[in-house]
Amino acid sequence: MIRRAAIYTLAASLALATTPAFACTGISLKSQDGAAIRGRTLEFGFPLQSNVIVVPAGKEFTAVMPDGGKGLTYTTRYGIVGANAFDQVAIIDGLNDQGLSVGLFYFPGYAQYADASQVDAAHALAPQDFGMWVLGNFATVDEVKKAVEDIAMVATPMPGLGSAKGAPADVHFFIQDRSGKSIAVEPIDGKLKVTDAPLGVMTNAPTYDWHLTNLNNYLNLSVKDVTSSKLGPVGLSSFGTGAGLHGLPGDFTPPSRFVRAAIFSQAATPNAEAEDAVFSAFHILNQFDIPKGSVQGSVVSSTAAEITEWTSVNDLKNLRWYFRTYQDQSIRMVDLEEAIKAAKGEIRTIDMETSAQKVQNVSTEVKSPNHAAAD
Repeated sequence: MIRRAAIYTLAASLALATTPAFACTGISLKSQDGAAIRGRTLEFGFPLQSNVIVVPAGKEFTAVMPDGGKGLTYTTRYGIVGANAFDQVAIIDGLNDQGLSVGLFYFPGYAQYADASQVDAAHALAPQDFGMWVLGNFATVDEVKKAVEDIAMVATPMPGLGSAKGAPADVHFFIQDRSGKSIAVEPIDGKLKVTDAPLGVMTNAPTYDWHLTNLNNYLNLSVKDVTSSKLGPVGLSSFGTGAGLHGLPGDFTPPSRFVRAAIFSQAATPNAEAEDAVFSAFHILNQFDIPKGSVQGSVVSSTAAEITEWTSVNDLKNLRWYFRTYQDQSIRMVDLEEAIKAAKGEIRTIDMETSAQKVQNVSTEVKSPNHAAAD
């Protein structure tokens, strides 16, 4: 496991409290062989120390209340693979063996959790417990929709954020099943609000229904080129390709990223097979990489440069979780069935961020071009 210095955890609590430091973007695709593909970026202004976590079925979990007491207790019905944070047995992004997936996204200033003193602890979950609970218990989006009606989400601090006891994080969630059906789940006014997500995209604040309404501001956008037009007697022509998307917002704010994610994912050329769609998802998510230094938040009287720490893609048909990291842009894959078998009934982890990018030297692999005569 990677362990960072204590200054990072101090920075974490302050960043969560004061800055929009979690600028994640999610998209969805579907291949022609019926595979639902969900991808996302994970951004933060300091290391989240993520690793792949493998959780077999049959594991018992008990959520923790803000006062340290016990919340909801359950035993996982399904095997799970995904990413954690801060060495915690938690799911930031992942899928289960039924093809259900979940992603946690930052929701600063809008998350409104239930009052822990007013809820039945036996039905209470912390935000960091939610992903594991969803993947451990349910196979479809419809099952989740029904189950969250009986769940209260309370602001339990997450270990690793801030002090030894941690700090609560404002988050909301994106859930998709193997059919491609998607929902957003958001803590609003002390309850979990479910919104259908037919476009399969996700960013951060404001609320999900606001983002859907905001798309109306961009109804003029088209991937088809506008090559010429007339303004009164004056003939106009485009300077090059891409004129149909002129006006597409290009900044890193959540509303702008939501619009771009919707446009790029809906315009994606259909892919024949799941693996092709996986690679297509990674290419689309390249559009949301944050170059280091481009987005900076104030943390501990200094400037923290936000980066895309890792990018993941879920293949909900073949039950594979793909990822790449800031340090290593090569794509790695975890096959859920193989990982569960290798775990031998125990909760295990796989290093995500220890490998470094390798450069292949092809200087001596010279050959005659196809049109030239053989040597």
